[in-house]
Amino acid sequence: MGIKKVKPTTPGRRSATFDDFKDITKSEPEKSLIIFKRKRGGRNNQGKITVRHQGGGARRFIRVIDTKRDKFEIPGKVAAIEYDPGRGGRIALINYADGAKRYIVAPVDLKVGATIMSSKTQIEIVSGNAMPIKFIPAGVMIYNVELEPGRGGKIARGAGTSIRVMGVEEKFAQIKLPSGEIRLIKKDCLCTIGQVSNKDRIHVKIGKAGRSRNLGIRPTVRGTAMNPNDHPHGGGEGNQPIGLRHPKTKWGKPALGVKTRNKKHKTNKLIIQRRKRK
Repeated sequence: MGIKKVKPTTPGRRSATFDDFKDITKSEPEKSLIIFKRKRGGRNNQGKITVRHQGGGARRFIRVIDTKRDKFEIPGKVAAIEYDPGRGGRIALINYADGAKRYIVAPVDLKVGATIMSSKTQIEIVSGNAMPIKFIPAGVMIYNVELEPGRGGKIARGAGTSIRVMGVEEKFAQIKLPSGEIRLIKKDCLCTIGQVSNKDRIHVKIGKAGRSRNLGIRPTVRGTAMNPNDHPHGGGEGNQPIGLRHPKTKWGKPALGVKTRNKKHKTNKLIIQRRKRK
């Protein structure tokens, strides 16, 4: 992927950058592997907004992604590299030898015509291959990593992300996450070799408000711009400070830098080093 700029014909296009989509080899998705995305606008089954700033957006289909990689010992050929509107990374259409078709999150440098495989035993260390983490040498980059064996990949699936294997000891493997956190994970968990594609996505600039609305993101209003009955930060004439001991959310709970992780979380004992604060 590359980043392109356009002629500054409007103020919005002057600051915006776009994806050039040069790595895409197929424009239409596989019809058997898509479902229509229902829009809920952040509302629950009672019609109440539980997640703010959601709504609108372009119509899109959800691509059914194979995160479990459970087609073991069956070679698959990469038929196409496609765009997925629901994620930053690219997806690859895989045609397996038994006739099945599946989408996977594509790693960097995966080419059409390449052959990949998933196995519970040790296989070749090639981008796109999937195997248990206990067979991965230290220093190798992986993604789409399971937290529990057989539950499917949960971490490192975003564009450009990867996890570094630090080593394997007894029942656990030690990995370093993109956040800088170092933790233990069961060595039987499946993972995929490589780094998620489209790592330049971080450099794309939205440029204008209308482009955010096309993504389904509604406007965010500052608390200080509201009235006192709408937000704890509201009220006052002109620009006013928060005026409280610490910042609060719209519902009066502490905000900005407050730790929300449960101190009794069952996986706390598996974390060796917490993520680094930026």
